[in-house]
Amino acid sequence: MNNLTDIRLFLLDMDGTFYLGDRLLPGALEFIDICRAKGIDYLFLTNNSSKHRDQYADKLRRLGLDIGPEKIFTSGEATAIYLGQEKPGAKLYVVGTPALADEFSSRGFTLVEDEPDYAVLGFDTTLTYAKLWRLCDLVRAGVPYIATHPDFNCPIEGGFMPDIGAMIAFVEASTGRRPDVVVGKPNQPIIDALVEKTGIPIAQICMVGDRLYTDIALGVTGITTVLVLSGEASRQDLPTAPHQPDFVMADLAELEKLLREG
Repeated sequence: MNNLTDIRLFLLDMDGTFYLGDRLLPGALEFIDICRAKGIDYLFLTNNSSKHRDQYADKLRRLGLDIGPEKIFTSGEATAIYLGQEKPGAKLYVVGTPALADEFSSRGFTLVEDEPDYAVLGFDTTLTYAKLWRLCDLVRAGVPYIATHPDFNCPIEGGFMPDIGAMIAFVEASTGRRPDVVVGKPNQPIIDALVEKTGIPIAQICMVGDRLYTDIALGVTGITTVLVLSGEASRQDLPTAPHQPDFVMADLAELEKLLREG
């Protein structure tokens, strides 16, 4: 037996944990099967704010997992929830994809170029120099500055693509400011939103992911953590990592076997 036996909710990272590119990682579907068989809930939790949860659900269905968007929770949605609590209907300057802009618009925010209440930086795969320039101007002027998550790289098949952390570094180099609030893993705002969304206490939640500084760092909140070595982190990263996982496994296949035998 192990301390996974009390888990009522698994939080699953996607990029580097459940799939890479358009390829399911070993044990992905089998892990969902064992969760369903044991009556354990699961939620896909991603820091990637470049896509709407509907897009993730569509992708998972194409890969063979038939789920609805209610099983997806993104840092973009968490940021919209956070800002909705801070100032409903606020004016936002958003550096993000059309999907992220839609997330905010659908929740009653007004997207503006001038005089925003907040400047919001997401993982923008449609990034232009003009967007970064405008963001730097607003940040330099003292506009409250929010980032959806902190990841430096997004794992893809064959390597990595630069993520929002690289954009945060660009803005800091130009303005001297870092975001006032970073919402996504491993920060408190996304945890607050998750507990409110699920009603499950921290002690019965487990985060499964491939990044030490986001997924595994959630362990400071009391969440059990499982590091899978199918994405960004490697076993060689562990000795110097400030946040240590409760479990280290090759992939979801190994975790599925542990649950099945537990």
